[in-house]
Amino acid sequence: MAEDPSDLKLDPLSTTTNKSRSCKSSTSSSPVSQPPCPDHVLENVLENVLVFLTSRCDRNAVSLVCRSWYRVEAQTRFEVFIGNCYSLSPARLTRRFTRVRSLMLKGKPRFADFNLMPRDWGAKFTPWVVEAAKAYPWLEKVCLKRMFVTDDDLALLAESFPGFKELALLCCEGFGTSGIALVANKCRQLRVLELIESEVVDDEVDWISCFPEGETTNLESLCFDCVESPINFKALEGLVLRSPFLKKLRTNRFVSLEELHRLMMLRAPQLTSLGTGSFSSSTHDEQQPLDFTSAFRACTSLVCLSGFRDLTAEYLPAISPVCANLTSLNFSYANISPDMFIPIISNCHNIQVLWALDSICDEGLQAVAATCKELRELRVFPSDPSEDSEGPVSGLGLQAISEGCKKLESILYFCQRMTNAAVTAMSLNCPQLTVFRLCIMGRHRPDHVTGEPMDDGFGAIVKNCKKLTRLAVSGLLTDQAFSLIGEYGKLIRTLSVAFAGDSDMGLRYILEGCPKLEKLEIRDSPFGDVGLRSGMHRYHNMRFVWMSSCKLSPGSCRDLARALPSVVVEVFGSDDDDDDDNNNADFVETLYMYRSLDGPRKDAPKFVTIL
Repeated sequence: MAEDPSDLKLDPLSTTTNKSRSCKSSTSSSPVSQPPCPDHVLENVLENVLVFLTSRCDRNAVSLVCRSWYRVEAQTRFEVFIGNCYSLSPARLTRRFTRVRSLMLKGKPRFADFNLMPRDWGAKFTPWVVEAAKAYPWLEKVCLKRMFVTDDDLALLAESFPGFKELALLCCEGFGTSGIALVANKCRQLRVLELIESEVVDDEVDWISCFPEGETTNLESLCFDCVESPINFKALEGLVLRSPFLKKLRTNRFVSLEELHRLMMLRAPQLTSLGTGSFSSSTHDEQQPLDFTSAFRACTSLVCLSGFRDLTAEYLPAISPVCANLTSLNFSYANISPDMFIPIISNCHNIQVLWALDSICDEGLQAVAATCKELRELRVFPSDPSEDSEGPVSGLGLQAISEGCKKLESILYFCQRMTNAAVTAMSLNCPQLTVFRLCIMGRHRPDHVTGEPMDDGFGAIVKNCKKLTRLAVSGLLTDQAFSLIGEYGKLIRTLSVAFAGDSDMGLRYILEGCPKLEKLEIRDSPFGDVGLRSGMHRYHNMRFVWMSSCKLSPGSCRDLARALPSVVVEVFGSDDDDDDDNNNADFVETLYMYRSLDGPRKDAPKFVTIL
């Protein structure tokens, strides 16, 4: 029952439906005992009902009915999701929710993944784990994304929660193998340890060996594919052998194919998700070659397959026995050619999630379209992020996917050659799309065939895909495209804009026309002060707004901060003086603003100016 930061208000709506009633005993001399207070009866009933309520939106609505419902909803909240770690203080969280067992916390905004945010900006886990250690001794699960986590944080976590079971660190930094070793050693009930796309410092600590020796573990998931340091394979082998419940295992590139073979033989029948790490051989024993095909054939429960770093083409056919059962396949680290890819994907009839590099080319996408009729999510990443070449995928691959995979719900597509016709075809063939992220690399690239703006294509997406909640636009776009987004994008919650737009009218169309917009990310676009001010009535209800390399003046940003006291306005790279001369300074490099229940943060670095 994950929750949005908007749910973390301390008071319900001012217009409540029930007034609180006094529970004091009556002054009557009658010996008959008084009936239970109606509010107490109602709260007891509600408590037994709300424990089954898992939807974010439903829980938020329930908490705003009246003060009584607000209290009961807080008492039955065991899982909390906070989309911005600066939207409230840890103390406010623990005051409202006293029974939390699971905490998911996000830090830096998504554009941090593109190196658009300084590394030492903040998003520290320290105050959260310190407060949780005092308030939630029964905490079992922590999931962090884009947070700065130290080894001391992990040490406190390992020591403070005796029943701790799950730790997932996604795109995090600041910690090393020393911290992971403490978690492995002290969390005896650990079921999940997942390190995903995080930067893990090599402290030369054998963290795998820190799991208690000789004890059967409760591990169900172990992922460390992002750890860029060698591991003790014998210790890993022993750990896997002592983990009878292990279903998900993702190794790093320092585990060779031969070693993977040994791990698979230990737990082959029960593994449901496997990350191969390196997919190349460390030896070349031609006399006694290992039978990798048989190893995969033994994985009868395997449905998710990823890894394939340092791929050696001759070993790839070994995964053929599991292809028919796969629902998820991740080739995003494998520079795989169409000749290698097509024989594999042609057997994957049940694939629902596919990630791949654009090295599979349009031919590979056409093979996907011909085979993967159950596909729900597709991500195509660039193998070469430079803008000089034309790139191996184009509108042809996108149109093929739309014609063959009509159950598609989410797509992320990087390319350099796109057409309105291909995007329009996707809008017509895949009306169930909820996520459409088209990243046309390069600045202001038009329709590759006609040279026209990409207005018609993106307009068709928002017109025909009625369930769309997330949209990323790029390429040559005029105000007309943003007018259509504002007119038809009524369910859009997250909008990303890169290298696009004509004038402030484009931003105005978005802010005035998308009523559910929560997250707005804009980079390298011509939007300025007028467009920014057009959203004054919206910002206090949005999670955050990010604008970099636009045309915002420091004075306009200050005006915004003064007018919206509940919104924190941070500026990077601008002067922090309040004199009049500064209002005529150069454009602000980056504006990041977000709503907060507790005002500006106290840990802002020197390069950040909070207005």
